[in-house]
Amino acid sequence: MKLKYIFFLILLLASQAAAQRLLKMSVSIDGRTERVSYLSRKGTEYVSAKELALILSGNYFYNENAAKLELKFDTYNVKFTGRTQFVILLNKPDNSQQIFQIPVSTLLLPGDVLIPIKYCIDHINLAYGKELVYNSQERHITVTKKIYDIPDFVKLGDSKNETETTPVKKTDSKFDIYGISIDEKSNGTLIRVSTSKVINRYSSSIQEGVLYLFMPPISIDNNLFKNLKPAGLIKKIESKRAKGSLQLEFTLNEGYSTSEAFLDNENKDILITVHNKLLERIAPDLSDSKNKWDFDVVVIDAGHGGKDAGAIGTKGVREKDVNLGVALKLGKIIEKNLKDVEVVYTRNNDTFVELYKRGKIANENNGKLFISIHANSLKKKPNATKGFEVYLLRPGKTQKAIEIAEFENSVIEYEDNPEKYQKLTDENFILVSMAHSSYMRYSEKFSEILNNRWTQYTKIPSRGIKQAGFYVLVGASMPGVLVETGFLSNPEDEAYLNSQKGQQEIAQAIFSTVKEYKEYYDKTFEAE
Repeated sequence: MKLKYIFFLILLLASQAAAQRLLKMSVSIDGRTERVSYLSRKGTEYVSAKELALILSGNYFYNENAAKLELKFDTYNVKFTGRTQFVILLNKPDNSQQIFQIPVSTLLLPGDVLIPIKYCIDHINLAYGKELVYNSQERHITVTKKIYDIPDFVKLGDSKNETETTPVKKTDSKFDIYGISIDEKSNGTLIRVSTSKVINRYSSSIQEGVLYLFMPPISIDNNLFKNLKPAGLIKKIESKRAKGSLQLEFTLNEGYSTSEAFLDNENKDILITVHNKLLERIAPDLSDSKNKWDFDVVVIDAGHGGKDAGAIGTKGVREKDVNLGVALKLGKIIEKNLKDVEVVYTRNNDTFVELYKRGKIANENNGKLFISIHANSLKKKPNATKGFEVYLLRPGKTQKAIEIAEFENSVIEYEDNPEKYQKLTDENFILVSMAHSSYMRYSEKFSEILNNRWTQYTKIPSRGIKQAGFYVLVGASMPGVLVETGFLSNPEDEAYLNSQKGQQEIAQAIFSTVKEYKEYYDKTFEAE
């Protein structure tokens, strides 16, 4: 009990210290100047969402248990959750929601969520209805009277294209939703909502022990609830209507942690996974001794190689050569500066290594971090698109992310037995992701650090943190990311990636991330 009290006291003092370090940013609105608390971290300003809501004459609601802060305006509400990269936009008239991913996580303080203002300004503009302009150099926000033009990234209105398509499967049912199945797995619960047409607008969230699935005004066969039995983390299922829109409510048993909803690309069903809370402690609980979890091995995977050249640039630069150059330079820097960390390469020369062997090499060497290095490319060459991206192991959220994953996964065509890879349908992939979720917070942390460090060392701009499904990450049972260092289809990126200077700077950026991540990793495991 005494230890718990001391731990709580330390957390309280740390929170107070963080609050004391908050600065004040000026906000011009209606001819007056207000002040909003903020702090700066690694070149990004994080603003108090609660104070900003009050300045904009909006209301707010803070859920302490969920660490969620909701800014409420006339037509829209915008929700931020502490220490996550997701923003939820609620359209109040039709109760529809959209989920957006921002490049970095929000910060959490007692009773407040600090948001990276430069990445969240569009979402606040939309919810508020008028345009806010942020000047990063002057650390100043101007609230204008200009009506905010809704950007392309927001899907609104009653367009038929959003809710209706041709049927995707043959079924005798006259309902848009004709089936729901619930399967209990060892690491969570999988819900499948069977649909007769593509449901383009949907969202999900957990609030006070209930998982909500929000959908447009579509039809559902209410008879399916008669024989539907709850299982796993699902305690009760209900169907409701809110202003015509369909709302499925899954009351949850204790022991859940997070949930995610995806569209099954095979048959267009909606899949929802509810993660088991026990997964958060899998890695530490498996430890037979503290030494087993020491950060002592980094696995560097140079993508492609040998008969697989990977992407080809506008000047003929081969991706496999760039990947290997960066990988070897990164390994040398780690070996020189982190004496207690061993470097393991999946390949250290121009050879072809099958994808499953890359994961096998990582696992057999007890890797604590897996870094797969690649270079991006688009079909149209030359192309103006440029920049770095870092990918996490999750089903692709955008068509571009899916296409990139498909290209990187196409390496299996060069293997003697490509049939050994189970097809990564969204359902299979969600189950794999659930198995990897014990490492996800570490992968997310590494990605966040790398995204912040990248522009400090390289000339290539950052396009942020993405998510998609890569076989090479599936095979490695440890925190891992896939880095797309730039676009070979862009002449400027290609020249930089092909240069020794460029490769060295990229390696230095990744190394600085490894070093900072190691400090975070060590402190986390010492605390646990």
